[in-house]
Amino acid sequence: MGLLATGTPLAWPAAKQEAHLVREWGIEQLLAIWNRAKGKERDALLWGDEIEYLVVVYDTEHKKVALSLRQADILDALANDEALCKKGGCVPDLQSVASHGDALPIFHPEFGRFMLEATPGKPWGIGLKDLLEVEPNMKWRREIAINHMEPNEYPITLTTFPRLGTRDTFTTPYYPPSGERLRSQFLPDEIANPHIRFPTLAANIRARRGRKVEINVPIFVDTKTPRPFNDPTIEYDRHKWPEDDDVRNGAAREDHIYMDAMAFGMGSCCLQITFQAKNITEGRRLYDQLSPLGPIMLALTAATPIYKGFLADTDVRWNQISRAVDDRTPEELGEKPLKHDRWRIPKSRYASNSTYISQDPRLRKEYMDPDLVVDQGLKQRLQDGGMDDLLATHFAHLFIRDPIVIFGEDLQKLDLSKTDHFENLQSTNWQHMRFKPPPPDKDTGWRVEFRPMEIQITDFENAAFSVFIVLVTRAILSFDLNFYIPIPLTTQNMETAHVRDAVLGQNFHFRNDPLPPRPVKTNGFTSGTCTPSHTSRPPSPAGPVEDEHSLMTINEIINGQAGGGTFPGLIPLVESYLNSVNVDVETRCELARYLDLIRKRASGQLWTGAKWIRDFVWKHREYKSDSVVSAEIEYDLLKAVEEITRQEGKGRGIGREMLRVDEIGKRQTGQSACG
Repeated sequence: MGLLATGTPLAWPAAKQEAHLVREWGIEQLLAIWNRAKGKERDALLWGDEIEYLVVVYDTEHKKVALSLRQADILDALANDEALCKKGGCVPDLQSVASHGDALPIFHPEFGRFMLEATPGKPWGIGLKDLLEVEPNMKWRREIAINHMEPNEYPITLTTFPRLGTRDTFTTPYYPPSGERLRSQFLPDEIANPHIRFPTLAANIRARRGRKVEINVPIFVDTKTPRPFNDPTIEYDRHKWPEDDDVRNGAAREDHIYMDAMAFGMGSCCLQITFQAKNITEGRRLYDQLSPLGPIMLALTAATPIYKGFLADTDVRWNQISRAVDDRTPEELGEKPLKHDRWRIPKSRYASNSTYISQDPRLRKEYMDPDLVVDQGLKQRLQDGGMDDLLATHFAHLFIRDPIVIFGEDLQKLDLSKTDHFENLQSTNWQHMRFKPPPPDKDTGWRVEFRPMEIQITDFENAAFSVFIVLVTRAILSFDLNFYIPIPLTTQNMETAHVRDAVLGQNFHFRNDPLPPRPVKTNGFTSGTCTPSHTSRPPSPAGPVEDEHSLMTINEIINGQAGGGTFPGLIPLVESYLNSVNVDVETRCELARYLDLIRKRASGQLWTGAKWIRDFVWKHREYKSDSVVSAEIEYDLLKAVEEITRQEGKGRGIGREMLRVDEIGKRQTGQSACG
């Protein structure tokens, strides 16, 4: 999250009147960026990662754990640390940050007052050795954060707090629920960052919908789970706000865990990776080719099996966040005939991608989303301004949404040297990939953001998944890989990724043969030519699209198909890339540790975080086989998570089912034996 703008926010009725103006001005700012940066060439191949933490506070005497709402105090402590200030500072929201020698990690606020965001102090470069710095840097970030917290606080990297929204105390300090902004039965307004953008965002989403957000997650049915399951935390006789009628009107589904506020979604943590391409062409190519990988990585990083103190029958966070910021009206949802709104919108503004944007001759019209909604007027304006059809369609699709937070001061005059109106819409379309134009005030190139992955418990795991995605991008560019499948299949894959233990039990649509018909030059970290070890089929005529893809397991997608299958596997493709470039033995062995983790997660030899958490709950002495995660179970779980973070499964430590770090990397890499 970047620096937060300030001003006087408009309540929804006033914001609605200005929405069209903001869209129009946003398009004009986009065209200014386009004309200024469309020919930008030879930007450095850089990338960065983003880690988010939940800050928890332990009450060891009573064996309870809560969320610490001291985000502002922790950031103040970081900004006022004289030693950190001498090194350049690390909180750009509160101080001027400059790099002196080794750049300090950067810390930002997030939506929840219990969250911190941390990024490296400068982007990672293109050298393979840079990849070995990621894990130590992640550990350094966590260490710095810990050193500026209270002794009983700890920054954990779990997706969600297990008992967020229960009827007992889950924050320190405690605030009662049902404030004016969220109007939630379960959460207080004070749980959100007090910066005016966040409560306004929550309030205006609710106002635009005409009701609170509705988040229903299927309950995991155990042997003693009540059937039917009716969420016992709901108060049906609450009458404080008009929206309290929602549950009486059927908002809460049977056999589901019910949640009713933006904070249940935007209070989730994730792992995001941003790539800077050498030019717009390469950026558009990466956007398209990484898109089908999103659901695969979502399933492979699954880590979210608990909501509001109950075991869920899903493993990942994505749909819960999607519903938490879904501002669609009943007409846009298709619940009522169109009368006041312009169109029916199939997806939330937090959803999987609906567009491809690369001018790639391999991109067939059959791959596109047949249900795509586009603002034709804005698309025509972009095309009149010189933008091509594909990219104009992409942005005109994003701009079907209304801006949710509008500051009155920004409506005085259009400033084409700024991007505030463009970013108002761009930054509140939370798709699993994001295409980011260069900002006007920095020497930054065209960027692509990979957003679907779940945060992992340890820095080792987060580094492994980060490094893996970086290496996949290098293989894509080096081998001219083609992962295109129809967009509706990626949408379907995103749903499949939510299924419990999808990494082992589900099949995903994926392209059969990603390889080009001839050898290509590498253009990754270093020069050289290579041919992947898998021999490609000759190009076939443009036959039925259905013949280009099939259903595969995660193991087949990551490790390759056996028994005559055509898909070589992402890890074999990455290893073919590494074989083609000059990698010293030490670097190759270190990278092998990360690839082994990915390989074994895909094959089932190592568990996902979601599976480990479920198993911990099931085996806990307090668990009564009724789907309930009690306060004592939560305390022991988070203490175990902290121990895993510190020990990373070494020796006979807890969490070995996910990690077994001492065994990872002891294998042949193709160059040498590691371990």
